Amino acid sequence: MTCYCYILTCSDGSYYTGWTTDPKRRLKQHNKGTGARYTRCRRPVRLAYLEEHPDRGSAMRREFRIKKMGRKAKEKLIKSK
Repeated sequence: MTCYCYILTCSDGSYYTGWTTDPKRRLKQHNKGTGARYTRCRRPVRLAYLEEHPDRGSAMRREFRIKKMGRKAKEKLIKSK
């Protein structure tokens, strides 16, 4: 099953990183307030970065690595795509 790792830009300028099997559905959930608790009070959010992965494990590992990055590294990653 194809999975995706993504970065959202929140209305306050912060970034949120997650993984999903359906990016469109997940973005709608975040913007409806039924996604992550972090994005609930930072709506609207927009998709800034998306990476495809062959399975859940690799998407989750990538999410973990991105979450450990600093803001500048995330911005560089977003600009690279």
